[in-house]
Amino acid sequence: MDLTALIRPRATVPVVRAVLVWAGVALLPVLWALAPAVANSGDGVGVVGWWLPVRYLVPVLIVVLPAGLLSRRPLTALGLMLAGATLCAATVHGRDPGYLGDLFNLQFLAVDAALAVVAANRSRRVSVPAAGVVLVTQVLAGFVNLGVEPVNQAALTVLAVAVGWTAGNSVRARRDYAAALRRHATAEAITAERLRIARELHDMVAHSIGVIAIQAGAGARVIDTQPAQARAALATIEAASRDTLAGLRRTLGALRRGDGDPASLEPVPGLMDLERLIAATGDAGVRVELCTAGDGPVPAEIDLAAFRIVQEALTNVVRHAGVDACRVVVERGDHAVMVEIVDDGRGGPIGVEGHGLIGMRERVMAVGGRFRAGPRSEGGFRVTAWLPVSPQSAVPAGGRPGGGGRVGDGPDGASSDGRRPDGGGGADGRPQEAAER
Repeated sequence: MDLTALIRPRATVPVVRAVLVWAGVALLPVLWALAPAVANSGDGVGVVGWWLPVRYLVPVLIVVLPAGLLSRRPLTALGLMLAGATLCAATVHGRDPGYLGDLFNLQFLAVDAALAVVAANRSRRVSVPAAGVVLVTQVLAGFVNLGVEPVNQAALTVLAVAVGWTAGNSVRARRDYAAALRRHATAEAITAERLRIARELHDMVAHSIGVIAIQAGAGARVIDTQPAQARAALATIEAASRDTLAGLRRTLGALRRGDGDPASLEPVPGLMDLERLIAATGDAGVRVELCTAGDGPVPAEIDLAAFRIVQEALTNVVRHAGVDACRVVVERGDHAVMVEIVDDGRGGPIGVEGHGLIGMRERVMAVGGRFRAGPRSEGGFRVTAWLPVSPQSAVPAGGRPGGGGRVGDGPDGASSDGRRPDGGGGADGRPQEAAER
């Protein structure tokens, strides 16, 4: 045993407390034997100016000393308190019925309070039988105590036991409910973080892998006849690979970082990186026309969300549209950022596989914005996102921003689930952003 640990203040206090509690429990047999002898005594003890009659002090100690076990062994404490009160009711007699009645009520009220502690810290499977034992024992004790009227006392006993158990059970129920809410909030936070990481990895990797695949195929076809173009394709593959590796390191580093570790100083991609993204898309064979309006400040989360939406939309154009050009429109206003990606490609119905459009919608909804994606009536495909710059301009769930077509309004009046105001959806009747096309 480490003796130095025992003499430390923090380690000594629990040991001293436990020793005192069990020393008090060891005195219970002496107090039980002493209680009948002092019932008619007029002696007392002076404590801090108070005069405590011995005939009250001894019975009080019989139920108070075991109460020290309530925090760690509530059932043991309840059993000792109930046994002491019952033994006193059966053995303590005196010429004053009022004294016997006071003693009975005082001791069993302490027992009922201990029952409340048991109900607050143990399940109903344990506390309900304990309450039954206390009730039966207390009712029977009323018939052997000469200071109380058994029938009237039985009614009061039922009420006191019911109140004690109900109060303790209510405390336990509220504590369990609060714990359940904390667990639910933790699970939701974990799920939200997992989805955020999944979106980041998908948006980051899908675009780069799409560019790499196209460039690798083009390089393989022209490596013998056009070495210069093959070298250019390899250079593009190298640049895309390095960008993807840097993003993966940043994401995985954030996952490994502890609570006390400093945050990464590497910049997070945003709208300022659109030129680099457009250049990479051009290397993949799709020319992008970028149209911008406004230069207002954009919060970091809106900046990242807008960049990722453009990145994923361009990835879809490269992989699915079958065209060599598209248009990206970014408008910054005082209240919102509007992003639109339009192509003249195949524009078919939204497929059931993939997570690109789902991820874009989740990003938009996470910041309180609006999202719409689907084929255009004149051909091609359109992705539109409305992202509020400030929380005050965010659209509440089920709401609709006013106006239409301007920055700060919803995209073409689309609802949060991607349906048109007239109830229409995608080509198959489902919400436009339900899946990647």
